[in-house]
Amino acid sequence: MLRVTVSGSGAPRVVLGPGETLLIGRAPDQALPDRDPSEQLRITALALPRVAAHVSRLLGEVAVGEEVVRLRWHGSTGAQLSSLFDAPGGARRVTLSDGMVALLDEGDNQLLVLQGRQQSDRTFTDLLVSIDVELVDAPAVGQPWVPQPDPDSAPTTEAPRLEPWSREWYVALALAEPWLSGDDDYPRPASNREIYERILAWRGHAWNLERAQRVDDAIRVVARMAFGVADDPFTQGSGRVQNVRFAVGRRSAEVQLVTAADLGAVLTAQARGEGLRPDTAS
Repeated sequence: MLRVTVSGSGAPRVVLGPGETLLIGRAPDQALPDRDPSEQLRITALALPRVAAHVSRLLGEVAVGEEVVRLRWHGSTGAQLSSLFDAPGGARRVTLSDGMVALLDEGDNQLLVLQGRQQSDRTFTDLLVSIDVELVDAPAVGQPWVPQPDPDSAPTTEAPRLEPWSREWYVALALAEPWLSGDDDYPRPASNREIYERILAWRGHAWNLERAQRVDDAIRVVARMAFGVADDPFTQGSGRVQNVRFAVGRRSAEVQLVTAADLGAVLTAQARGEGLRPDTAS
C-alpha cells in the first residue's frame, strides 16, 4: 500500500494512507464545508505557515489511492512540481496551473510555490513543500485531523505585479517573450539593443531605452520584483550576466509578472496601429 508524507518548512508533518486526501494552502479549510460530511473524516487540511497574502486559500489537494497518488492544483499562485524517477533523463519538472492534475512519482516530489513565503513587507521567497510517496506493507498509522473551518480568514490579495504599460513592464515582456510565446526550446536572453527595438516596434516610442544603461536599470527592477530582495540574482555576486538575464526572463513568466495575455494585448495593439495607450503617451 501507499504511504504519503507531506512536510514543509515550519509546517507539521502529515502522513496519509489510501483513501485519504490532504488540502494544502493558506487557509484550505475553506474547502471543507462544500464536501460531503461523510467524507470529512478522510480529509485533512494543512495551512502552510508564513504564506503571503496573495497565495490562494486552497492551493491543491493530494489524494491517495490504492495504487496512485494525485495532485490536483486549484491555486492561481504560480508553482512548479519536480520529482526524480527511474526513467531516461531521470527528472520531471511541471509548471502547475489551475485545474491541472499530476500523478506523483514514488519517492520525493518537490512542490515549489513561487514567491509564496512572506519574509517582510513586500519581500517574498519561494515556499517548498515536500511530498514523499512510499510503498509500504504496514497501514498508515493515525487518524487525519479535520480542523474547523475559519470563515474569518483573509481573502486572497493580488500578487506583486509590475505596473501594466510601464517601462519596466515592457522590458519584462521583451525579456520573457520566448517563454510567453512558447518559443522556449533553447532561448537566449535578448540583448539591450533587441529589447529597445522590440519595444519601439510595439509602442512606437521607447522612452530612453536606446541607452543600454537604462535597459540594465529596468532589468534590475524586474529582477528584484521577480525574485524578491533576498534572492535577487544581481546581488548574489556569481554567474555570468547573460545567465542572470536568462533567469530573469524565465522567472518573470513563471511568477506572472507578465503573461501571455499581456503579450497578446501588445501585439493586438501593434497590429491595429494603436501604439501607445492614450494615458501613457509621455
